[in-house]
Amino acid sequence: MSFESLGLMPELLRAVREQGYETPTPIQAQAIPIVLEGRDLMGRAQTGTGKTAGFTLPMLQRLAHHASTSTSPARHPIRALILTPTRELAMQVEESVRTYGRHIPLRSTTIFGGVNINPQTKALRAGVEILVATPGRLLDHQQQGNLNFSQLEVVVLDEADRMLDMGFIRDIRKIIGLLPAQRQTLLFSATFTDEIKQLASAFLKNPALVEVTPRNSAAELVHQVVHPVDRERKRALLAHLIQSRGLEQVLVFTRTKHGANRLSEQLDKDGISSMAIHGNKSQPQRIKALADFKKGAVRVLVATDIAARGLDIDQLPHVVNYELPQVPEDYIHRIGRTGRAGSEGEALSLVCVDEQRLLKDIEKLLRKDLPKQVVTGYAPDPSIPAEPIENGRRSSRPAGGRPAGRPGGRASAPRPRRSGGRAE
Repeated sequence: MSFESLGLMPELLRAVREQGYETPTPIQAQAIPIVLEGRDLMGRAQTGTGKTAGFTLPMLQRLAHHASTSTSPARHPIRALILTPTRELAMQVEESVRTYGRHIPLRSTTIFGGVNINPQTKALRAGVEILVATPGRLLDHQQQGNLNFSQLEVVVLDEADRMLDMGFIRDIRKIIGLLPAQRQTLLFSATFTDEIKQLASAFLKNPALVEVTPRNSAAELVHQVVHPVDRERKRALLAHLIQSRGLEQVLVFTRTKHGANRLSEQLDKDGISSMAIHGNKSQPQRIKALADFKKGAVRVLVATDIAARGLDIDQLPHVVNYELPQVPEDYIHRIGRTGRAGSEGEALSLVCVDEQRLLKDIEKLLRKDLPKQVVTGYAPDPSIPAEPIENGRRSSRPAGGRPAGRPGGRASAPRPRRSGGRAE
């Protein structure tokens, strides 16, 4: 199958060719004709499957007859809204809109938090047909009277599962309530949980269903290995693996923002250039970290799950689970960032005794045991007891002992997780 056979207009085919693409991915081949028909769509696709082009290309074609070179804002009302969970994903989606729409005079912009709102307000008042936004900042602009959705035709909920994980459900319901009832709605999610299905039934009308990968399947081209190691030697093992194997462009996952910062600082001390990316970083810091990582100026990018969601890095060779995620499905999302577009990838997991239950949950989800490989010189000490992991952190009470910390001191209780918000 070719892009020409999908019924795309010459201007879009030209842009696709300029990007070097010849054959659509499965999600594109299935989704593009459905979106061109004007039907609602519910699509399940992992990161790296080409889903962004799967909705961007047909959306641009549906709006092309509105294209205008006029400078009047009135000629450029908002006709499409794309909601994303993170700033990085918003930027990447809008970049795709610009890339594929370069030969069609439609305007686009992106709005997200963490940066000055005034330039965004100026762009909106100048007029844009396609708006890419994170939920929180979108509602900020709505409250300031900067948005008019009366002529909106298409809304896309991208990575809907992550938006729910981040606590955006109320914001999403508010936003959908602002939109015209007569519209085309497209929803994309890596998983179809009961919550996602409920969301779809509330917002979509008789949607077509597109699924391109088996439920919770791991990338076939990803070589997965577990390295057992003591919790206190993880950092040393990570540095050893990177240096001894000459690994470049390594995406490392931690559970917490504090852990990401600490690990990045330690790697720098080991002579391994590293930067951390998470919700407490300013937007300019996050943009610079990703740009430096992509061009090879930074060898290691340490990230939390939410901050890393939406990172679009072609041919990323190595993913390291410095700490296993509490939710097994997040392991799928993590390792799905390598082994993309036909390229082989590697996913290494540094697993200590505390994480054996998390590892078993992941293997149960994968329906297979992951290969275990002890690195010479880093064999775990069998006498070290496990510490239960609670809310993403190890319990302060070692098995069979008093609370850890200063002798005789009280252990600090783990901070509760935020139920939602916009930090990441």
